[in-house]
Amino acid sequence: MFVVELKFGPETERLALRPAHRDLLKQWHGEGLVHAAGPFEDGTGALLLINLDDENAVDDLLAKDPYYTAPGVTVVRRQEWNPLLG
Repeated sequence: MFVVELKFGPETERLALRPAHRDLLKQWHGEGLVHAAGPFEDGTGALLLINLDDENAVDDLLAKDPYYTAPGVTVVRRQEWNPLLG
């Protein structure tokens, strides 16, 4: 599993992409690729838990959604995670 942490900047271009982005997240969740995803309460970013164990597969998944390269969206962390519970 991978944890992907996003940081949101002041640019608003990402907001136009957000509905399609959320639709993709729902699809990926239904396919078992995304365990959980959502924004931080303060609006500064978001966190995704991705059910893949290969970094290249994570990169390929994120590349399918232009949200992750939109101005104002920065991937600040992409790290393999080994949950003990859940």
